[in-house]
Amino acid sequence: MRSAVIGVGNIGTLHAHILSECCYLAAVCDIDESKLSPYGGLALYTDYKKLIDEFHPDVVHICTPHNLHAEMTVYALDRGVNVLCEKPLCISYEELEAVLDAEKRSAAALGVCLQNRYNRETVFVKEYLKGRNVVSAVGHVAWHRTAEYYASGPWRGRKATEGGGVLINQALHTLDLLQYFAGMPEKLTASTSTLTLGDCIEVEDTATLIGTKGPGITLFATNGQNYDMPVEISIKTDDSFIKIMPGLVMINGEIMDIGKETYRPLGKLCYGSGHGALIADYYEKLQNKEPFAINGGEGAKSVRLILAAYRSGGAEVDV
Repeated sequence: MRSAVIGVGNIGTLHAHILSECCYLAAVCDIDESKLSPYGGLALYTDYKKLIDEFHPDVVHICTPHNLHAEMTVYALDRGVNVLCEKPLCISYEELEAVLDAEKRSAAALGVCLQNRYNRETVFVKEYLKGRNVVSAVGHVAWHRTAEYYASGPWRGRKATEGGGVLINQALHTLDLLQYFAGMPEKLTASTSTLTLGDCIEVEDTATLIGTKGPGITLFATNGQNYDMPVEISIKTDDSFIKIMPGLVMINGEIMDIGKETYRPLGKLCYGSGHGALIADYYEKLQNKEPFAINGGEGAKSVRLILAAYRSGGAEVDV
């Protein structure tokens, strides 16, 4: 199986590393030709359409700025190329409709990289929740992002290219886990603001989201904190209280044995260790001709929540 990575910035480099260890990596594409120099011996491209049309990879990993995800996903699916797309799947309702339509008409498989679903604490809690009623799920994200971080890529911090701020970037994985554990609310209310980074971004650095009809999920998120604090998720069921932090699960005050890490963390600490597990599962499903669980419909859930939050402005809106 021949795979290609489109976009070899921070996250694309991680995908390329994992694929090279699996002997799948055959081609790399980036508009910045200087980023291709570490990949001598592979097929190298600066145009993703030429990569797809001339090289005909079996799988493309889309690791580009957010505003390019939908366009590239649709182009690949329409040509029968399997896609593993980094989050977010897209940044608008129009793009979401286009991607889901392309997935329906294509024989190729679309996967979305929501790797935190593969974290050992997530796997443990998801199994524990089987047969239990989730009353409420609350997530806290308090991270530190600087002007230098946003200056590291011209697409960062811009509505047209990033699609938003802390909600669609730093907090998306936590929001995905909240709905993964509790379910999708039918309505929500949300507020966004720019409290500390207004001199360098045009999007929000702080957000609150509350599900007001259906499952009771709540998210508090900021990237204006002065230090990257561990993400926390709290879950209330009919018979238990669950606390989740990186590598830790507590149920009714007791620390659970969640096993040892299967895949070593790679790249930034905030990436966690789930990428290796997710990519391995995606390829196993492809080879066995089985459906991959995190398809376009699953990737769409966090996008719908975020787009509804941006529409809300403090008012209750449909998701």
